Amino acid sequence: MTGDGTTALSASRVANVAAPAILEAFEGCQESFNAISRRARSRFELRDWKGAAADATERLDLYGGAIDEIEAGVRTVLGVRVTDRLLWAGMKAVYSGLIAGRADWELAETFFNSVTRRVFTTVGVDSNIEFVDSDFAAPSVDGVGFACRTYQGGRDAAGAVETMLRDAGLDAAFEDLPRDAERVSVRLTDQLRSIGADGRVEWAEIIGAPFFRRKGAYLIGRAFSGGKSIPLALALLNSEAGVVVDAVLTDEDDISILFSFTRSHFHVDLGPPHELVRFLKLLMPKKPIAELYIALGYHKHGKTELYRDLLRHLRDTDEQFQFAPGTPGTVMVVFTMPRYDLVFKVIRDRFPLIKPITAHGVMQNYRLVFRHDRAGRLVEAQEFEHLEFDRARFTDDLLAEFSRDADQTVSVSSDAVVVHHAYVERRVTPLDVYVREAREDAARAVVADFGQAVTELAATGIFPGELLPKNFGVTRHGRVVCYDYDELSFLTDFCFRDMPAARVDDDEYADEAWFGVGPRDVFPEEFSRFLTLPPALRAVLEQSHGQLFDSSFWREMQARVSSGEIVDIFPYHVSRRLRE
Repeated sequence: MTGDGTTALSASRVANVAAPAILEAFEGCQESFNAISRRARSRFELRDWKGAAADATERLDLYGGAIDEIEAGVRTVLGVRVTDRLLWAGMKAVYSGLIAGRADWELAETFFNSVTRRVFTTVGVDSNIEFVDSDFAAPSVDGVGFACRTYQGGRDAAGAVETMLRDAGLDAAFEDLPRDAERVSVRLTDQLRSIGADGRVEWAEIIGAPFFRRKGAYLIGRAFSGGKSIPLALALLNSEAGVVVDAVLTDEDDISILFSFTRSHFHVDLGPPHELVRFLKLLMPKKPIAELYIALGYHKHGKTELYRDLLRHLRDTDEQFQFAPGTPGTVMVVFTMPRYDLVFKVIRDRFPLIKPITAHGVMQNYRLVFRHDRAGRLVEAQEFEHLEFDRARFTDDLLAEFSRDADQTVSVSSDAVVVHHAYVERRVTPLDVYVREAREDAARAVVADFGQAVTELAATGIFPGELLPKNFGVTRHGRVVCYDYDELSFLTDFCFRDMPAARVDDDEYADEAWFGVGPRDVFPEEFSRFLTLPPALRAVLEQSHGQLFDSSFWREMQARVSSGEIVDIFPYHVSRRLRE
């Protein structure tokens, strides 16, 4: 049926044609999502790391492609009535009836919202044509019905662990299953004793399918003893000698870092995610629901949950948006609320001449970060359009900044502020602020981790551009992450050079270089001059990660990345590993 054919039909007839078409598009998108997720198991078993990386990118691109296709289809079906809000209100009602009782109703609602916002470019929200709040009540968190495998421990904890590992169903041999099971049981016993239990693993429950990401597979659940429980994650690697348990994670913070907002998404074959998210929330009570959905690959619904949380915060407080702590950016206006855990980043209309980038280039960099392996060091941002707020929610100096530097992106009227485009990220403490305020031992630790962060970014083929502390932040777990993407680029785009020797003594004091410098030339020996760290902390970085100041390190990383190598990067501390 074409648009011309629907003009004579009633709104209810048209709604009963278009709404099922949107649901069909959603179901097709989910089928493709699940099919790609299922591939992760064989990628791990066959040690096909390049294939796993390709799958991750393919799955990220699914949603946008599905929305493109159904938007075009809906425009064709509705024709001149495509922007008839009464018609869309009827479509929403029909769609709501169609998804009632589905286990993935929340994802289906978000999919419908994505279509309406494409068609209408809605400023703020319109509850008549989109699901601002869900039409359906979620089950109580106290009544978790998610199916897990249960294992009785008692005196034979190692036997229970061995069964647990076999039940993962991997079509790949373990290097030494009894050895690893014994090592895991010892770690579990020690951890249970540390929380006041008697040390015996009475029983454990494990989610029914492994979680896959990069080169790792993870069995996730809980262990119980004496009425107490601890979260549990077993990290598996598949080496040439066979599968091994590489690490045991039994702390809430360890699990939270595993599901960090700075890591790429998991692939897990468990169908609709609602019950899984609720179970994971029990393991990580501080982790926002939005981040759990995103970590599982449902980034669009994670964005929906994030927005709903923002609306709740605005309803429950009278806080104003204000400048985020830290050095003001020359490319972004960054703002937040004092007790809110997210920051909003708006691209300025004009950049200083020293910034060799455009607004389009900044957006491309954020797109790069979204699709790239973030390795636990790049903060994932959610992109929002046409957010509407009460003007009274903004401080005067922030409104003045919008008017002066972002009036093309932020519209300010007498009673409202409309942010037409923004990136929303988890709030972290800027590294330069952290090292000024922290104790000496904490400052030294994060500076060393700063070096590790840059090293791991290089291992994934990313060069941050400016290695300035103000462009990095510190999470609540003390991990250093990069959040400024103005000059971020692929590592292979640069030429890392040694500083040429001076021809004569005067060359070293000249205002201009005595040698030719290309636009993509980088001299690692010069990094320490621009770090803006106190001398004592600069020395910490040079001692812990001196390779960063050596051009040969960067060229070696370029070669490894160019060869397609997937470098090992572990999402847990070395102390959690079972082997050196």
